Amino acid sequence: METYFKRSIDWELERWAASEERKPLLLRGARQVGKTSAVRHLGLRFKYFAAVDFNERQDIFYLFNGSYSPQEICQMLSVLLRIPIVAGDTLLFFDEIQACPAAINRLRYFYEKYPEQHLIAAGSLLEFALETLPSYGVGRIRSIFMYPFSFREFLWANGHTALSQLIANASPQTPLPQPVHEEALRQLRTFLVIGGMPAVVARYCKDGNLLECQHILHELVQSFRDDFAKYRSKVPSSRIEATFRSIAEQGLGKFVYKRVDTEAPTEQIKTALETLILAGLVYPVTHTAANGIPLGAEVNEKYRRMILLDTGLLQCILNLEIASILSADNVQTVNRGAIAETFVGTELVKAGSAYTPQPLFCWHREKAGSNAEVDYVVQLGSEIFPIEVKSGSKGSMQSLRIFLQAKNLTRGIRTSMENFAAYDDILLYPLYGIANIREKKETNP
Repeated sequence: METYFKRSIDWELERWAASEERKPLLLRGARQVGKTSAVRHLGLRFKYFAAVDFNERQDIFYLFNGSYSPQEICQMLSVLLRIPIVAGDTLLFFDEIQACPAAINRLRYFYEKYPEQHLIAAGSLLEFALETLPSYGVGRIRSIFMYPFSFREFLWANGHTALSQLIANASPQTPLPQPVHEEALRQLRTFLVIGGMPAVVARYCKDGNLLECQHILHELVQSFRDDFAKYRSKVPSSRIEATFRSIAEQGLGKFVYKRVDTEAPTEQIKTALETLILAGLVYPVTHTAANGIPLGAEVNEKYRRMILLDTGLLQCILNLEIASILSADNVQTVNRGAIAETFVGTELVKAGSAYTPQPLFCWHREKAGSNAEVDYVVQLGSEIFPIEVKSGSKGSMQSLRIFLQAKNLTRGIRTSMENFAAYDDILLYPLYGIANIREKKETNP
C-alpha cells in the first residue's frame, strides 16, 4: 500500500466530515498536488469509501441529467460500484468531475436534498470547467484549496516533527539554538531542490535519491506541458508552453510579455498567462500602492511578477546546478532563477486560509535616482508589513526603509539564511520560518 504523508489539509477535511452544517466539498488545486490521496486518506475514517472517476465512467453521465434525485443517484451508484452508499457511513468521492459538467451542477442538490451524505468532488482541470459554470452552486458548495507540500509538511514527511515544532515556536525574540538553525538550513536546501510535489517528496523519503527526484520532476514538467492542449482553445498550446518557460526564465522583476516571444500578439501571451494562473501553475505577484488595507484595493496589474507553484519544478525547468544550492550559505548563491523569492511566495500562499486563495502583492517605485522594490507586501492582522529577501547578513535594506518611510510604517520583515532576530525596526525571519508570520498554529502529524 502506498505510504500516505500527513498534510495540513487533513485537519480541514476531518473538520468538514465531523460538521453537522456540512456542504458538498470541492477540493481544488493544480494537478498532482495530492488531492485524490488526501480524499482517500479521509475515506479510511468511514465504513465505506465509494469513488467515481468520471474520466473512466462516461457510462454513468446519464445519472446527472436532472431526472434523478441525489438519493436515487446514490442508490444506482451503489449498485454499479458494488459498494454500499449509506449516509453517515460512506464517503462518496467524485474524481475528475470536470469531465461531467452536469455532475458539477448537481452538487448543489446534494446540499439541498441530501445533506447527510458526505460528498467530495475534485478534478485535475476543474478550474476550467468552473469558469464556464458561473452559477454551479454558490452558497451550497464549499471549496477548499490544496497546494504542494509546504516546508513544514516536508519536515513531517521526513520524520523531523520535533524540528518542525521548534521552528513553529521560534520568533525574532526567541531564535533557535545555532545547531538547530543549521539543521533547518540543511533541510531547507534539500527542499528548495526537490520542491513539494507529492510524487517527488515521496521518492525522496524512500531513500533520499536526488537523481530519481530529478527524473520525476522532468516527468511532471512534461505532464503539465501535455495538458496545455486541454486547457483552452483560445490560444495555441505552444504559446502556453512558451509562456510557462518564460516565467521560469524571467525570474525577478516585472513579467514582460515581449520576452516570451517578440513576434507573438500580446493578447495571446496575456491569455496564455491567465490560463496558467487559472490552472494553478503560476502565482501572480501584483503591485499594490499599500496605502491601507485591504492591499487589493489599490493594485496596478500592469506591474506583476510571476512565480511558479514549486521550487523543484523551477530548478528543473532552468536546469540549475543543484549541488551549488545544496551547499549554499547565503540566499544569493541559492537564488539563481529567483528560487528564494519563489519559495517565500509559495510558502505565503500555503500558510494562508485553505478556504480562500491567498493573493500575493509586491511594491515598486520608479523614481529618478531612487528606484525601489519590495519583494512582498503582506497584511498581518490590521498591519501592513513589507518583506525583503536578502542575500547576506548585512545591507542597507534601502527599498525596505524607503517603503516604511513612504507609508509611515514602523516595522518591516527581512528573510534570509540567518537565524531569527530583531534589529530595531526590522524583524528577521529565516527562509525556513517565513510561514511563521501568519501565526498559523502547528498541527503535528
